[in-house]
Amino acid sequence: MSETIQDNKFVELAFKVVDQKTGQILSEVEFPLSYVHGHNDVLLPAILTELVGKSAGDIIDVPIDCSKIYGPRDESLVFTDHIDNVPKEFHEIGATIVTQNEKGESKNFIVTRMNDKSLTVDGNNPLCGREAIFTLEILTVREPTDEEFEAGGAIIAPPDIKGARKVPV
Repeated sequence: MSETIQDNKFVELAFKVVDQKTGQILSEVEFPLSYVHGHNDVLLPAILTELVGKSAGDIIDVPIDCSKIYGPRDESLVFTDHIDNVPKEFHEIGATIVTQNEKGESKNFIVTRMNDKSLTVDGNNPLCGREAIFTLEILTVREPTDEEFEAGGAIIAPPDIKGARKVPV
């Protein structure tokens, strides 16, 4: 019998976030996410609740109103400027511009539109104001090692450099 997700179990999963209206994939993990359930909860409480009792191989869809997490869209955080006023390294859709206010607080703005004359940045979280579906595939459920439990997730081994050749500098 396979193990099920419950407190103190090591869980590894893959997930993607899909816009409920358009079906567009908004985010997808490149590498599996791992954590110790109930010890290092890195996901939203609504998602963690849905995971309880599931096993490796299960796939679940969890609808999430992202406005409850990130708030409603704030159109005052969207700016369009003449493209010549923006440094060239940011002339790419998806580029992130980090700004800082007088108090030293950072804010990220993402380049969302660009043409020959103008560039638009958006300071809203890309998920705010959206209804999304988090699709999660459970890859592994098992007892964590002592090290994984202590760390709250997977332990990534350092590279094995035995037998590596010393290169003169």
